[in-house]
Amino acid sequence: MNLILKPASVLRPEIAVDGTGNLTRRVHPEPPHPYRSPFARDGARILHARAFRRLAGKTQVFTRLLGDAPSDHFRSRLTHTLEVTQISRTVAASLGLNQELAEALALAHDIGHPPFGHAGERALDHALQVYGLGFDHNLHALRIVTWFEERYAAFRGLNLTLGVREGMVKHSRDYTSAAHPELAEYFLDQRPPLEAQLIDLAEEIAYLTADFDDGLDSGILHLDAVREHVPLFRRFYDIVQQQYTAAPPKFAIYETLNRMVNALVTDLIEEIKTGLNAVGATTLDDIRNAAGRLAHLSPAIEADRAIAKGFLLENFYNSVAMAAAHDHAHQVVAELFSTLMADPGLLPPDHYAQIATEGLARTVADYIAGMTDSYIEQLWLRSGHETHSGL
Repeated sequence: MNLILKPASVLRPEIAVDGTGNLTRRVHPEPPHPYRSPFARDGARILHARAFRRLAGKTQVFTRLLGDAPSDHFRSRLTHTLEVTQISRTVAASLGLNQELAEALALAHDIGHPPFGHAGERALDHALQVYGLGFDHNLHALRIVTWFEERYAAFRGLNLTLGVREGMVKHSRDYTSAAHPELAEYFLDQRPPLEAQLIDLAEEIAYLTADFDDGLDSGILHLDAVREHVPLFRRFYDIVQQQYTAAPPKFAIYETLNRMVNALVTDLIEEIKTGLNAVGATTLDDIRNAAGRLAHLSPAIEADRAIAKGFLLENFYNSVAMAAAHDHAHQVVAELFSTLMADPGLLPPDHYAQIATEGLARTVADYIAGMTDSYIEQLWLRSGHETHSGL
């Protein structure tokens, strides 16, 4: 990449993707847009995709408790995505990065998730393992934008730029050419651009604070326990209580979470600056060839984050209150998967046509992964199954 950056010692290093570089290349060449950049066009294509709209009907962590009606107040996969997008643009803007690339990657980062959140993903992966396969939501997202979305007469898929497709694949983990030869074009032996690297941390920040919000609001988490066991929360909550002595508890919680977000985002920005200066990065090639990823939190804040996430894992994600929802998700996904494997004729014609090239198990998984929570429930019930979970 032939990027010209400001010296690495400046406060805001500008590591961005140039408008004429390889990362703006599309599989199907298209003429330049008169007033939108290639990455801005990608962001719009993702925003208007069916897969993106379906995120509104997919669980982030939970939508209801045992015996309760679904709530509109808890995060869906869509609202989570929008929160990640806001944080990503903020970090990119502060660092002088390509905000439009960061936004497109944030909008796309979760479109490969199946229904029922991570419980549904685990169930689908488990079902595929019987056939020597697995489910990876990053790779499924790539399949969505390169094949399943059909909105253009000239080509199948969204025809996204190489930069966006690479970031979708690599934003949260690294892949090897030996294990995934089909991903060879995505520079697997190099680090992704910073715009992609920051997405994973932006997501961590978004869901960490949002899940405390939803967990406390639902009653699954209890304020006293959070204050006792989560130092990052307690530090800001105690300050808020001193400043706003008459504030109702819920407003003290909101203010605390706002300050947590700000602290985490600020730390991420400063750590990226420090890392850039440390390696003397002045080009995208410097980022790609760095010994490790440069987007990370400081050791102290990372320790706080790890404690907070550990608390959520034990007391929220894997809590007794969530167990019934997880069991139900596994039951629905597993039973519907088995039903469709036994009778492929139940598949819609467009999916049935994929069996010859993709195989039956992958085709069934693709179909299920695209469903919303409500749709998979309806199809599962119509397939002759009954729920005994009380959900």
